[in-house]
Amino acid sequence: MRHGKKHNHLGRTTSHRKAMMGNMATSLILHKRITTTLAKAKALRVYVEPILTKGKDDTTHSRRTVFSYLQDKEAVTILFREIAEKIASRPGGYTRIVKLENRLGDNAEMAIIELVDYNTTYGADTAQTAKKSTRRRGGSGKGKTEVAAPAATAAVTPADEVAVAEAPVEEVAIAEAPVAEATTEVPAAEEAPEAPAADEENAEKGE
Repeated sequence: MRHGKKHNHLGRTTSHRKAMMGNMATSLILHKRITTTLAKAKALRVYVEPILTKGKDDTTHSRRTVFSYLQDKEAVTILFREIAEKIASRPGGYTRIVKLENRLGDNAEMAIIELVDYNTTYGADTAQTAKKSTRRRGGSGKGKTEVAAPAATAAVTPADEVAVAEAPVEEVAIAEAPVAEATTEVPAAEEAPEAPAADEENAEKGE
């Protein structure tokens, strides 16, 4: 029974497992991303990250140690020249595992294992989201209102002046209108005295 043993044999002998891990680590260094089963991806992460840490120290001893695991000169060269510069400021955690849908044939759990510093999609999304949030929360709305306010006042001021200048003309026209109406109603005022005459005749009859 293997209680408490975290080492996953992956159903292979020791020599087969070492060769497989070395080949997968070489493929990861060359292509920066590989697709495999979730169990192999977790085993490869434990296997390859110490090798990547070793690549930060570019010495003959480190190169020979890494070559003993990878058995590939091109992968060793890329590790010490390119990848070491990318991961120089990262204190571990060089790989990322992303789960995929299960495999169609045997329903095995699949995953992608990739080098974190070679996938800029996640960082770009985060940066864009942060910029958008700051633009929405920031003074964009305030700036627009502040800029629009002076423009509105500048546009309204000439119109107000024109209205004020035209106002006396309209008032004069309105003042003249009642005068014309008063002159037309003058005959009606002349007919008004006839009413007292009728009252006098009624008074005489009453007497």
